[in-house]
Amino acid sequence: MTRSKPYTKFREFFPLYLSEHSNQTSRRMHFIGSNIAVILLVLAVVQRDWRFVVLALGQGYAFAWVGHFFFEHNKPATFKYPFFAVKVMGN
Repeated sequence: MTRSKPYTKFREFFPLYLSEHSNQTSRRMHFIGSNIAVILLVLAVVQRDWRFVVLALGQGYAFAWVGHFFFEHNKPATFKYPFFAVKVMGN
């Protein structure tokens, strides 16, 4: 999906987001990475060790990026639209 102007509204961005997550293996990689990140964030709070936060972010993105680069063959939307991508995670 190509577009000359940048997205300014989430409702315009969301179809692009869905189209860039059509591969089932990539979606599974996102699911695994997100769940491990949540577990690590809980550990950060329980252990009061904020290094787990850095680890959670690093490995969470690692799983997603492997899904994009090796299975979807595209760049993650977070590169160009980081705020909309964060909104997707919040919904």
